Amino acid sequence: MAEAPVTATADVPPPAVKPGIGRMALYVLLGFSAGLPFYMFSTILSARLTEHGVALTIIGFFAWVQLLPTFKFLWAPLLEKYDVPGFARFWGKRRGWIMLSQLGIVTSMAAMTLTASDANLAVTALFAVLLAFWTTTLEVAADAWRIELAPTQEEQGPIAASNLWGYRTAMVAAGSGALIFADPSGSFAGTLRSLHIEPSWTSSYLLITLAAAIPLPILASLPPQPSRGDSGSRWTALASGLGASAVILLAIGLVTAAAGWLILSAASGIGIDAKTNVTPWVLGISALPFIAMAIALPRIRKAGPDSPLRTSTAIGPYVDFFWRYGTLAITLMAFVSIYRMGDVLALNLSKPMILGLGYTKTEIGRADGIIALASSIIGVGLGGWMVTRWPSAFTLTVGAIFAAIGNFGFVWLAHMPRDEMTLYIATALDQFGNGMAGAVFVVYLSMLCSPRYPGAQYAFLSGFAFLLSRLLAGAGGAIVERLNQAPWLKGLNATGFDAFFFASGVISLAALLFLPLIARAKARPYETAAA
Repeated sequence: MAEAPVTATADVPPPAVKPGIGRMALYVLLGFSAGLPFYMFSTILSARLTEHGVALTIIGFFAWVQLLPTFKFLWAPLLEKYDVPGFARFWGKRRGWIMLSQLGIVTSMAAMTLTASDANLAVTALFAVLLAFWTTTLEVAADAWRIELAPTQEEQGPIAASNLWGYRTAMVAAGSGALIFADPSGSFAGTLRSLHIEPSWTSSYLLITLAAAIPLPILASLPPQPSRGDSGSRWTALASGLGASAVILLAIGLVTAAAGWLILSAASGIGIDAKTNVTPWVLGISALPFIAMAIALPRIRKAGPDSPLRTSTAIGPYVDFFWRYGTLAITLMAFVSIYRMGDVLALNLSKPMILGLGYTKTEIGRADGIIALASSIIGVGLGGWMVTRWPSAFTLTVGAIFAAIGNFGFVWLAHMPRDEMTLYIATALDQFGNGMAGAVFVVYLSMLCSPRYPGAQYAFLSGFAFLLSRLLAGAGGAIVERLNQAPWLKGLNATGFDAFFFASGVISLAALLFLPLIARAKARPYETAAA
């Protein structure tokens, strides 16, 4: 990849595009591009594995694929420093990475289509990881561009809401469409067969693969990046970019396969399998980042503007965050790691629970269709509107309360008679709460970032925000199975799922305990000479 100057000018929309409407339309598209594949390596994959008879504990382990976005800070600095050959020459740094990521999403989704039988779980995991990697890379590039385009909270509200509208619309469409296309006995099965399409997981993943390819020609048709000067021919840039992308995609695939083999071999070597209680391991790993930060903080606070800690390409953007916020950075990190935890814990196990209640894939697909979409859009819209009018402490409080209500809705669903309308209500509560909490949280994290390192710091914060929750989500299946054996739950006529989803809602509310501290957070100003 070609190295770009660190001080390269940020991408901006072409002058002919109105800043308000143009940026919002652009980020609806980018949100759609990132949201479409997300369910396919998370919720839909867990439903697919459930139908293929995979143990609940193993399905829980697959939730760790979602850990990859948590560690995006490891490669986010590369997106700040390097250009994608070919693409960046015409479309600019940010769009170049977005186009490469889009190609990675399409190829990874196609591979998951070809392995939809899940005959080899290691191969399924490989392509799920690749899909998660390229989806995350797309988000890193798009988030950096968003923060550059909208540096204030008032500007962030509409553009963040637009991004989440596209993201959650695509998530809902993918989730609903994939389930309906995979149900051979559903109400749409006859229509699909009349089109010579046999309902199956292969058909559903193929459908989403084709949809994932739609944004790519739209992105390629956008005007050149003005700040690049003589950007040359669009077709020359496209051809050279496609050639470079093929090499990069193959290299990333081989590295991922090798890393996966080493990890599985190491886990097997120390005796970790489907029967292992991984919860203590998860909690121990989760504590390590806080310990490391506490140890390093005194040295970071004393670092001058020319210190290697602050000027390093690899760690400089992250050191900068702790240099600016000092000891309060630990509190901020604890808060962001808990705020969305309830949503993440519910995500991976909600579909196995609902399937276990006797609902069909088509019924779940209908609930995940217009009901989830409308609820999510309203929640995101209200969240985006609130952040433009009220302080972040208030909007974060409202978001957490509605997110908790969404999790409690699954407990209510489990104890109600099987009825599709009941499923619609529980789905609506979940999607509305997630949408609202997601919108206010995106803006809050964006405002914590330094304008010097918007991409890397947002990648770090948004990744760390889901580290603990995704680690625990991976152990969720094992936790539910152990809770099912608890005598006290049987005495309450409750199940492991009841306790799990109730606890996830309580955790969402627990984040509010941090608000009195973080509401007064102020970043340390840069030195005059450096500024």
